Amino acid sequence: MLTRPAPPPTDAAGRLRADFVEWMQGLEPGWVTATPGLGRPAQLTALGNGVVPQQASRAVELLAPPFPRCPRCTAA
Repeated sequence: MLTRPAPPPTDAAGRLRADFVEWMQGLEPGWVTATPGLGRPAQLTALGNGVVPQQASRAVELLAPPFPRCPRCTAA
């Protein structure tokens, strides 16, 4: 859940801002954009190739099979 305001989506030249994409994906500020030596194009590539954590979490919930034979999982 996002609890901070959205940064501006574009910079002064009208280009997409990496910190806006980071925000849209629900990542902590600086998760990608504070990486030393990583420029804007590389940041956007990393963000574009990444997985949105909320979507990944839900996918695991839906797709992971239950483990009924696991003694630790069935102990009451």
